[in-house]
Amino acid sequence: MNERRRVGVVLFQLGGPDRLSAVQPFLYNLFSDPDIFDFPFAWVARRPLAWLISATRARHVREHYAAIGGGSPIREQTEGQALALAEALEPHLDAAVVIAMRYWKPTTAEAVRRLARLRLDELVLLPLYPQYSRTTTGSSLREWRRRAKPLGLPERVIDHFYDHPLYLSAVVERIEQALAEFRRPAEVHLVFSAHGLPVSVIAAGDPYQRQVEETVRLVMEQGGWTNPHWLCYQSRVGPQKWLEPSLTETLERLAREGARSVLVVPISFVSDHIETLYEINLEARALATSRGIEEFGMMRALGSSPRFIAALADLVLAAVSSRETLSVGLNSLSSD
Repeated sequence: MNERRRVGVVLFQLGGPDRLSAVQPFLYNLFSDPDIFDFPFAWVARRPLAWLISATRARHVREHYAAIGGGSPIREQTEGQALALAEALEPHLDAAVVIAMRYWKPTTAEAVRRLARLRLDELVLLPLYPQYSRTTTGSSLREWRRRAKPLGLPERVIDHFYDHPLYLSAVVERIEQALAEFRRPAEVHLVFSAHGLPVSVIAAGDPYQRQVEETVRLVMEQGGWTNPHWLCYQSRVGPQKWLEPSLTETLERLAREGARSVLVVPISFVSDHIETLYEINLEARALATSRGIEEFGMMRALGSSPRFIAALADLVLAAVSSRETLSVGLNSLSSD
């Protein structure tokens, strides 16, 4: 492999409003996504409905963002990951690492324009979602295809990394750090919380639930803990049936059964945002305390953890050195 060829690496992420005035347009972008909200004749009603839902929910959601400092830290944390990844790749590749947010800035279109100004030999597309779902990784990559046609460069696609040893090691390290804050670490209930999905998405063949379950199994295996552990889901929106049990249901059950120490592990997130900082660290913490749970902790996001950055670097280097990586990634995407 030519170690100094010029490679563009695109880190895809959800994005989040960076100020309170951005909450409604962010929600509009989210609810306009056909990979998130699809229904008969959606092409007619989606945008008006997205406007109505975003306008209705904006005030309530703004209160949540105000409670965590007035905006999402996800852009800042993702930019930190991009800088750290570029540094880790520097001995091996001439890499330009850019970020593309699905629902806020910098957008995919901005990432394309930035890459178009560079002289690149190929691209590596790396969504920062450990587990694949058509609603996250799939949506980001489809938006990329709509925007990136002018680049005309070979692409390597990494569509999951939930089972990568260095990623697992980074999660285990964060859990160990969090457990050290408890009085009796061996008695702490480990509650793995993942972003929820409608059951209909899973029934249609989405691998997300299976990959989340496998992530939990592998983390527990690598960590070697004997603590009781549970998997639940959060962030339900709308009336349809979602993956269960919910984080709220899990905490209430554990409290009824006498649990006094709980550590919530956000297992489908690699950066902090509203789901970790508000839903877990504020809402879930308040619920747990009110139900008699005495010690409540939340695992820190992986962020720019050296082990996590090493995992990302290893994924990129494996991708650019393997034609197989390219074909596997593209085949998995074509089946959406």
